[in-house]
Amino acid sequence: MQTNTELVLALWEEARTRFSNQLDDLKPEDLRKKLGTSPNSVGFLIRHIADVELLFAKNVFGDSSVSVTAKTVIAKKDTGEWTDLDTIKSYASSAFETLRSILRQQTDADWETGIRTQEFGAKTKAEALGRITSHTAYHAGQLAIAVKYGRIPE
Repeated sequence: MQTNTELVLALWEEARTRFSNQLDDLKPEDLRKKLGTSPNSVGFLIRHIADVELLFAKNVFGDSSVSVTAKTVIAKKDTGEWTDLDTIKSYASSAFETLRSILRQQTDADWETGIRTQEFGAKTKAEALGRITSHTAYHAGQLAIAVKYGRIPE
């Protein structure tokens, strides 16, 4: 029988494939694509997902070893700096591994522990995992549309 931690980890990892599977097929020029007048490029979206995963690892799940400067959260818009494919993929992979590592350390009782953040108020850790899962899936959808239909601004 699996523990609650093993179950929720498997659910999160499966849901995150909506994002991570897209990274394999990206070309460097895709990172600059945007939809219409959207302020966010493909590169920005990837960086944003990773930034937020690191913030969750640190602030929600208690990984004090995480040092993150969430540039996309700070800037709130694309600054044009997320254009190196290898760097952005490495950052996303590192964020995934960091969050997965701290999630693995949660006990079954931890999932019912309450946390409070400025961004979304009071939640249990289980509810917070639902929030990061839906956040990643939401932006993964934007990412897929931007890669497929987006254009590189002139």
